[in-house]
Amino acid sequence: MKCHRLNELITLLQPAWQQEPDLNLIEFVQKMADEAGFKQPINELTDDVLIYHLKMRGSDKSAEIPGLKKDYEEDFKTALLRARGVIKD
Repeated sequence: MKCHRLNELITLLQPAWQQEPDLNLIEFVQKMADEAGFKQPINELTDDVLIYHLKMRGSDKSAEIPGLKKDYEEDFKTALLRARGVIKD
């Protein structure tokens, strides 16, 4: 795991975990995995799953995923023209 990813995970994890101080770390990580719909064994849980779940936790189900919003276009034609370089920012 890269250092910046570890820092991001700790930054996101700390306030969420403080809201549930009765859980130990493994219990809390398991709870996050369950909330995210992760069905594999806990040792296969990736930092990506935790980071995105913590970022999206409590948000609207139709909310855009962080990191993808910058590439979002309202219609397919505009997205295609921008991807081909016809429309420039």
